[in-house]
Amino acid sequence: MHLFYEPELLTNNGMLNPDESHHCIRVLRHVAGDHIKVIDGKGNLFTCIITDANQKKCKVEIEHRQTQAPVDYVTHIAVAPTKNIDRLEWFLEKGTEIGIEIITPLLCTNSERRIIKTERLEKVITSAVKQSLDLWMPQLMPLSDFETFVKQPFEGDKFIAHCRDENDTHLKLQYTRGKSVTILIGPEGDFTELEIELALQNGFKPVTLGAKRLRTETAALVACHTIRLMNE
Repeated sequence: MHLFYEPELLTNNGMLNPDESHHCIRVLRHVAGDHIKVIDGKGNLFTCIITDANQKKCKVEIEHRQTQAPVDYVTHIAVAPTKNIDRLEWFLEKGTEIGIEIITPLLCTNSERRIIKTERLEKVITSAVKQSLDLWMPQLMPLSDFETFVKQPFEGDKFIAHCRDENDTHLKLQYTRGKSVTILIGPEGDFTELEIELALQNGFKPVTLGAKRLRTETAALVACHTIRLMNE
């Protein structure tokens, strides 16, 4: 089932955005009278009929609405952007497919990438949501520096996954099933001692993701999958 994404479908008189209009009419060759499925990323799946097959502003009429309740907990992964942006995009795609609610790119002392372009990342997330048939769009937050981020209040458990030798408690042993969680994932050079100490001072608990040293994007995905699996 092919899904189209329009976050404002309930408030914009049934108009698909230009990208989805082009894909629907020009690429997939839909015409007026065809039925399509549209999600708004807010838990709604709409069965619609095309009333105006315009490739720039396709108009639809909603015939049926199906809703999906959100999960009871929030998985928030704060991850240092990778030097190769393709690897960050890979995490966003796979994390979205597995299930994640919030992603924050995290600017750390050892970060190899200090600027990101969110428009491309949003498109990766949108594509993954449609592919996975999920009705909820993960929230991509702006790039945040480490100190500002860890000093914010967060609901639920808070963890920092670092590679120091003294850190030997696995995430699965620390996390409380059913609780919202925020997990910090560092850059390839790991967090600095000062960053780790600052996180601990602000209530984050140290965890490991296993015996092997993982790339940043792999660690972020393992953390995401661990939380999802423990809540199955």
